[in-house]
Amino acid sequence: MDPNAFFALAALIALVPAAVIGWRREPSRDIAFFAVLAVAVAGPLAWVVSQTSGGWGTGLSTALWVTVAATMVLFAALVVINREAWRLMPLLAPYMVAYAILASIWRQAPQQAFDLASLGAWVDVHIATSVVTYALVTIAAIAALAAFFQERALKTKRPTTLSRRLPSVADCERLVVGLLVFAEIVLALGLMTGTAALYLESGAFLAFDHKTVLTVSGFVVIGGLLIAHFRSGVRGRGAARMVLLAYLLITLGYPGVKFVTQVLIG
Repeated sequence: MDPNAFFALAALIALVPAAVIGWRREPSRDIAFFAVLAVAVAGPLAWVVSQTSGGWGTGLSTALWVTVAATMVLFAALVVINREAWRLMPLLAPYMVAYAILASIWRQAPQQAFDLASLGAWVDVHIATSVVTYALVTIAAIAALAAFFQERALKTKRPTTLSRRLPSVADCERLVVGLLVFAEIVLALGLMTGTAALYLESGAFLAFDHKTVLTVSGFVVIGGLLIAHFRSGVRGRGAARMVLLAYLLITLGYPGVKFVTQVLIG
């Protein structure tokens, strides 16, 4: 087997226990949970470090693996500072496994590697803010989905096996708002650094391409949701739908564009 393929498979397998542990008979934030979480962080992170050590890859597979690694790292940090965030694991970990599977499938998609040191500080910061933003919005979307499931279970008065393992509606909403506030700040920095990098490269402040339009649209949706929440207390299914819409827009603008240009168009 190709060593890179074996390494990718190992990184994928590292996520599987995290997708399973949340379904224990009595799940808890215990040593076993943190051990599994540590493995789920280490596997994808090691894979990303090994693949980007020779230069930043522009391929879809790299983008997906970076998303998985960044999301798991930020989720681990969130679990440490928030005692209810760990309950998102039954939704988040399987989603990351799906991402890792897609990344492994499209590992051979064409890509270029760039030396980050040669791209300039603005580009470095822009890449970092883009990755962090997408990871934050990914976790926020998972929390919004959890709130949706919990609210539906409460309205039907039929709690499910999944709903019993997720955070309460109130905890989900607090997680969503906190994550979106940070995501909006980081996304604003990403837009500014992207503008600066584009200006230094081409002399233009803004490029009206699909990625820019979708990312700005996501920024506007997140900003609108936060304003509506703090002014009128918008929450529940309406807020969850807006969060998922923002996530869809940013997904289309980040890995979505790469999928179209590198896989569909080739």
